Amino acid sequence: MGDPKFSRRSYDTPSHPWQGERIKKEVEIVREFGLKNKTEVWKAQTVLRNFRKQSRELQARLRGGDAQAKVEADALIKKCTRMGLLPVTGSDLNDVLVLTDNDILSRRLQTVVFDKGLANTIKQARQMITHGHIHVNGHRVTVPGYIVTREEEASVLYNNVSPFTDDMHPMRISAEQAAANVAVKAEAKAKVEKETAAKAKADAEEAGITLKDGEI
Repeated sequence: MGDPKFSRRSYDTPSHPWQGERIKKEVEIVREFGLKNKTEVWKAQTVLRNFRKQSRELQARLRGGDAQAKVEADALIKKCTRMGLLPVTGSDLNDVLVLTDNDILSRRLQTVVFDKGLANTIKQARQMITHGHIHVNGHRVTVPGYIVTREEEASVLYNNVSPFTDDMHPMRISAEQAAANVAVKAEAKAKVEKETAAKAKADAEEAGITLKDGEI
């Protein structure tokens, strides 16, 4: 157990400090989600890595007939569903394995505030949270990295005493801008999904796997 005066690091750092492709990708993620630094990226990756590890271990135990593994698998899926990472119904352990860093980062309070149109930019969303302008379930939350659950998402609103509650506030986002932000994000997500599907298809063709091979 370590000295209670010194908290342990809650995330894993990259195994090698100089990897061009990884660094480039991390810079893009920091810019897209308005993060303070790469540490927040590594925290999300650590959470995702732990979920994947649990999923793989549980699948191995289920194949071995472990009854307790079924209980733990249901708990893991329920947790991911509660966090908004998986659909409400029809999810299994394989769905946990295909989660990405963006899925975790999209559940941060900073991202949710921007997606709901409460801020003009992702950076403004961070500033509003740290300055106490945002309430979650009626309570002020000043941590941009706070993970918003599916049940809490609807309760993310302006602080009742915040000047942003005034519709005429000069820094309030317009309905048109909010719609434009949603459209841009949807387009970016569709582009990523298309590129991922194309890469998966290319890898399958390179491995000699055809559509008929995967048909049921």
